[in-house]
Amino acid sequence: MPKAPLAAIVKNCDRLLRIREIGDYDGAMNGLQVENSGDVTRIAAAVDASLATVRLAIAVKADLLIVHHGLFWSPSHPWTGRKYELLRLLFDHNLAVYSSHLPLDAHPRLGNNALLCAALGLKNLRPFFLSHGQCIGFQSRMKISRNDLTRRLHRATGEKPLLIPGGKNVSERIGVVTGGAGDELKRAAEEGVDTFITGEGSHWTFAAAEELGLNVLYGGHYATETFGVKALAAHLSDKFRVPWSFLDHPTGL
Repeated sequence: MPKAPLAAIVKNCDRLLRIREIGDYDGAMNGLQVENSGDVTRIAAAVDASLATVRLAIAVKADLLIVHHGLFWSPSHPWTGRKYELLRLLFDHNLAVYSSHLPLDAHPRLGNNALLCAALGLKNLRPFFLSHGQCIGFQSRMKISRNDLTRRLHRATGEKPLLIPGGKNVSERIGVVTGGAGDELKRAAEEGVDTFITGEGSHWTFAAAEELGLNVLYGGHYATETFGVKALAAHLSDKFRVPWSFLDHPTGL
């Protein structure tokens, strides 16, 4: 059975994703969050680190779980109840966890935003949407009807997006930030886009989009962030010659 050193995989990920250079939320804890005994024979990729995805990783006999949303967003102690069960499963099954949040959003080749833009057919990408010290999204200047863009987003994610038609029928400057950037419509409009594609937003953003004259497409937080972990796992599989699996555990949100 082929295997690769966990330390070599982690070193490659840290360097590739610029883990130490990219700013992020305090709870992100980018990088290796849980180690194993030292070797990797199968990689699993999931959007979220949770009890459910850990069980799925164990079922496919993975010993490294790559995630976008890691284990430590909020105070994670004491390790009791379901938290203890998750910890016990990780240790009992020798399962390491590696997490990359904004570094994976921002990566120009393997990132969620770059890959969603590619799936949408957006060209001439420029940096967009400053977050924690760096731009994490992209914008594109191209003419496309918002209805066609909605259809493209549906095809790209497999989920029907929610359109807030606050702007013109034909989009000319499109901004993309995957995940939960819906509360930042004003910032997107201030950066000059007339159409903003993200994952999810609050109820009040409907009126905000209309007032800003902004088309908004909510493609789903989960659905817009499957791209990066798949690409990273595929990259590691190719480089280190170990198989990988995507663990699909959609939230519908």
